[in-house]
Amino acid sequence: MQRFFPFLQWLPGYTKSWLAKDVMAGFTVGIILIPQGMAYAMIAGLPPVYGLYASLLPVLVYAFLGTSRQLSVGPVALDSLLVAAGLGALSITSVENYIAMAIFMAFLVGTIQLILGFFRMGFLVNFLSKPVISGFTSAAAFIIIFSQLKHLLGISVENGNYFHELIGDILAKASETNTLDFAIGGLGILIIVLLKKWNPKIPGILLVVLLGILAVFALQLESYGVHIVGPIPKGLPSFQIPRIQLEGIWNTWPIALTLALVGYMEAISIGKSLEGKNGKETLDANQELVALGSSNIIASFFQSYPIGASFSRSAINQGSGAKTNLASVFSVILVVIALLFLTPIFYHLPNAILASIIMVSVFGLIDMEYPRRLLVYRKDEFAVLVVTFLITLFVGIPQGILIGVLFSLILMVYKSSKPHFAVLGRIRESDYYRNIDRFGNEIELRDELLIVRFDAPLYFGNKDYFKKQLYKHIKAKGKELQAVILNAEPMNYIDSTATQMLVRIIEELHQKNIQFYIARATGPTRDIIFSSALIEVLGKESLFARTKEAVDYFDHIKTPTELEERVAYQNLTKRN
Repeated sequence: MQRFFPFLQWLPGYTKSWLAKDVMAGFTVGIILIPQGMAYAMIAGLPPVYGLYASLLPVLVYAFLGTSRQLSVGPVALDSLLVAAGLGALSITSVENYIAMAIFMAFLVGTIQLILGFFRMGFLVNFLSKPVISGFTSAAAFIIIFSQLKHLLGISVENGNYFHELIGDILAKASETNTLDFAIGGLGILIIVLLKKWNPKIPGILLVVLLGILAVFALQLESYGVHIVGPIPKGLPSFQIPRIQLEGIWNTWPIALTLALVGYMEAISIGKSLEGKNGKETLDANQELVALGSSNIIASFFQSYPIGASFSRSAINQGSGAKTNLASVFSVILVVIALLFLTPIFYHLPNAILASIIMVSVFGLIDMEYPRRLLVYRKDEFAVLVVTFLITLFVGIPQGILIGVLFSLILMVYKSSKPHFAVLGRIRESDYYRNIDRFGNEIELRDELLIVRFDAPLYFGNKDYFKKQLYKHIKAKGKELQAVILNAEPMNYIDSTATQMLVRIIEELHQKNIQFYIARATGPTRDIIFSSALIEVLGKESLFARTKEAVDYFDHIKTPTELEERVAYQNLTKRN
């Protein structure tokens, strides 16, 4: 029961001293969640109230099923942009159909996450490498920021998911800028930024929301053209079964899969970051998929669009002293109060204020330091980041992730096809065998002996490279060569194709009276050796636990002891 309902792990040990901290943290996050939720709904192209709906059931469900004690879920900027990108590519004729598709998207995303969680496929997120994520999130942040300029400037432009389209549309309408909207939004940005630097504990977002509402109401700024949120439906969301259509599934599954993986990646990365700070490891990767999937599915029956984990709110939650997921329940209580009693107040909230909240929140997603480090130390990964960034910015958001993942996988395959190949030698007056290129004059070289190390698994993709490098060094040794020793420690796997290649190499060397020894083979590699034709051509006597033992055997100094043989031959096959 504790595995499927993680709250049963912390609930029995809950103490009274935790309650005050959870209440304080929950209300603090709730104060931020209300305006953020409304703002992020605007990114998704939805009425602001749907951001509040997305701050109810998903948060509550995660509180009982999630394994992170401080993670804050709900509407987030990146997921909202993905919803807008996915639905913007469809021919949706009305606002009602758009809302229905956004709700259905939550159901589809949750279903995918739940299936992945049940089949324990959380490892799929590992294919989203950090350069891909960094490039994607930075590009998405630019798109989100520029998509909000229309609200900041008080102009009307078409929704666009491409950076160049946004720039073009904004420049074309820049002359229609509403000065009051721009002043309100600019002042909102200034207040939030300055308060964050001066005293982060002061809720700058809540303050600008209150000031914006008061200014519009007291000065009747709506009559001067200031754009406001307008009427917000009062009350809690009603139960409605999402409209499920086969055509909708076919059109939205690519973006839904992207949302499912990105949402999961956000939760895991944020959760691990929080664990690193508090020193308590409770995160279960596959249970997180179940928790997020259940949250999205259940919430879709109560008019919520897809949700994810928020880094900013999670950081506030932890910083406010949250001890358990109960803090999220108090955040939900605050949202319920807002929906039941405070919606008339939000009528006068300027759109420019919501835009300022989004811009400041999303700006933190732009990471400049990581690309700088990659440019200096890892130019190949920097190229992956730049390609992902540019494709996301100018071609499309799903395409950016897909091409970034493919590019990083191609780079990985390319690297594994030509891994490091080292020639080893004994460091003088020691038993250490190291790369001759690194230790230079400290190495003893022997013309009759070649010791090599291949720093990767040996498989069909790099077997030809291995053979080419090996024969190159064999040729360089000339006719004096009598034995080759392969240090197999980094080779934790040898596939069948590479095994056949090794068999042929050993046979060819034996025909030339050159011995072939394998040293430092790990358990999995020994299992492969003993379960294949390798052991037939190699012979058990040519396996050694250490490189020094192989050299001593070649020099006829000594034969391996019984213990050394046991360590060298031990495997899981029956062929011992």
